[in-house]
Amino acid sequence: MKIAAAFVAAKRAFAPALKTNTNSHFKNKYVDLASCLEAVNDALLENGIAVYQETFDVQDGVTVETCFLHESGETLRMGKLHVPAAKHDPQGYGSALTYARRYSLMAACGIAAEDDDGNAASRKPPQRPEVKPANPLDAVAPKALPKPSEPPEIIEFEDGAGGTWALRVPNEAKPRSMSADEAAWVVEFNALADAVMKAGKVPPADRISKLKLLRTSNDAEIARLSMVERARFLQTFSARIGALDALMKAAA
Repeated sequence: MKIAAAFVAAKRAFAPALKTNTNSHFKNKYVDLASCLEAVNDALLENGIAVYQETFDVQDGVTVETCFLHESGETLRMGKLHVPAAKHDPQGYGSALTYARRYSLMAACGIAAEDDDGNAASRKPPQRPEVKPANPLDAVAPKALPKPSEPPEIIEFEDGAGGTWALRVPNEAKPRSMSADEAAWVVEFNALADAVMKAGKVPPADRISKLKLLRTSNDAEIARLSMVERARFLQTFSARIGALDALMKAAA
């Protein structure tokens, strides 16, 4: 693929994303959308790549997907990122859109904000909450997610603060588990997905629906994966769906 070689060449020339804005609530600096675009846009264009972001209609916020278009016509899509709106008014949705565009772009390009105050490295990692074991098939039921009565407030986080990866399942308000990094999160996700896939008493069509709901519930974390890890993740997920689809056709 021509776009793959061009993207790698562009990534070598990406500049750091500088923290130029200050969060009025936490008084910490963060990188804004303009700084993110400034860090990658010139390098991408010099290698024949245009970046654009698609938005999707959702009820409680915004969903954004960062895409790359090569001059050859090839495209690279980096996965959807959903952000709930703190307030259901134009200002709330506008804030959510800016937040989603910024973090989707940073995840897609594999860039991080420059740590210009040194505080992020000194913070203690958050404690992992106690997770009670549960039947994965009961949690991944094909039902609509309950709408929260009060959407969470959107805040800006300094890079390095937190660093947790949440594994979510449909119909559970809290994450099933929290992982320290993307590799551990992928292991947790795959274990749950395999449990759903191997549930022999559940019809293949229902297992496919459960797997798709599980993936949708974790779109935000999938978008945070590095490009290589995301490609491997999506390939594994597609293989599960393909195997179940073949099983369903064979039984027909």
